[in-house]
Amino acid sequence: MSERVRWARALQAIAQSGLTYTENQFDRARYESVRAVAAEIAASLTGEEQLELLARFAAETGYATPKVDVRGVVVEDGRVLLVREVGETSWTLPGGWADVGETPSQAVEKEVLEEAGVAVRAARILGVYDRDFRGRPQWPAHVYKLYVLCERVGGKPAGDGLETEEASFFAQDELPPLSVKTPLPHLHDVLAVADDPARGAGLD
Repeated sequence: MSERVRWARALQAIAQSGLTYTENQFDRARYESVRAVAAEIAASLTGEEQLELLARFAAETGYATPKVDVRGVVVEDGRVLLVREVGETSWTLPGGWADVGETPSQAVEKEVLEEAGVAVRAARILGVYDRDFRGRPQWPAHVYKLYVLCERVGGKPAGDGLETEEASFFAQDELPPLSVKTPLPHLHDVLAVADDPARGAGLD
């Protein structure tokens, strides 16, 4: 992660948290200025419109904390389940944002069913990592990725036609091109944990 990404993300977090708690109109104006600087820095990095980024930043309220991305790791006979999203040529582990009100298990089970057509049971956590932002096409929020080992209980791999076009199992030594949503080092790490029940989960 570049220094400018870190600066912009830190400034946005300071502004968001400050605007949440301050009751002083002058402090509000100062925090709004900090948020505008964060949007300017972010726009210089991504090529996005500064005003669009500023509006997106303003939509985030409350104390600034990382978002949570859950990814289901389904392994059968040495093969791992991957999905190809609509319009993409690369593949990723099925998953997405955890919704408010869901447990981590519920979130990942829902995502795997929706994206890959496979009903699963969340079994154990394989890793919790800070998402790598390199190559992201848009301004990245700060994200923690939760990789969860899941056991298939029904269904056959298939894309849903809305978010995903394909779902399939791949041998671990014959993986297709991977999306930035599933960094190869993360996948290697969590598959190693999945293969060894005595091995502890990975953690940044």
